[in-house]
Amino acid sequence: MNPGVSIVDSHCHLDHFTAEEQPEIVARAVAAGVTRMTTISVRMSQGPTIRALTERFPEVWGTAGVHPHQAGEGVMPTVEEIVAATDHPRIIGIGESGLDYFYDKSPRDVQRENFRRHIRAAQATQLPLCIHARDADEDIAAILTEEAGKGGRFPFLLHCFSSGRALGEAALALGGYISFSGILTFPRSAELREFAQAVPAERLLVETDSPYLAPVPLRGKRCEPAYTALTLKVLAETRGVAPEEMARITTDNFYRLFTKAAR
Repeated sequence: MNPGVSIVDSHCHLDHFTAEEQPEIVARAVAAGVTRMTTISVRMSQGPTIRALTERFPEVWGTAGVHPHQAGEGVMPTVEEIVAATDHPRIIGIGESGLDYFYDKSPRDVQRENFRRHIRAAQATQLPLCIHARDADEDIAAILTEEAGKGGRFPFLLHCFSSGRALGEAALALGGYISFSGILTFPRSAELREFAQAVPAERLLVETDSPYLAPVPLRGKRCEPAYTALTLKVLAETRGVAPEEMARITTDNFYRLFTKAAR
């Protein structure tokens, strides 16, 4: 990667690293060309932590929301509470929310209601919703379509995309973006790379989902935002373009989707 090329890690979890580690994690990311990163909320109670990270590191933005794993914990936030949690200059998105029928850590009806509330908060704010999808493709596509029909379209991305092609195409038809993680680099991800070739260039994003899912050749190690560059390289190879061009494409797309983020 040439010096001066900027990459954005659209989805990471910096709060999973210790306060002592975080400056090193951010510094390594910047050294690898990953000059901006978005740290993602999974509980409303994380709000102060997420905001503090964005205030501590100028390279970091944040989101507000409740993951489907945590949807059954305590009282579910209202749409108004989710909207209010975005009232900070560096909270640029909503989520992550969505459905996870693989782990089923929260009852499915609770996950679905939580997801709908986050969609409605995205409609109200026009901030992008980061969507977690695991073994729930049909329900996610149906809810996205139904809520868009009721309340209007809203910005969103399917993060860490590893779902079936049908969900990806449904999301694209609704104006959504697709974000690829280290899973794209795994040897058994041939079908995923095939879909990555077909996604319109203007809808592509990259991420790590760190500290999870380190890309090849670091698979199995703790992931960190610096490794976004490795996934981007494979995405570039998959689509037959230079890494520098893919960095430009995905970075431009990030700012087009996350309109509250300033370059």
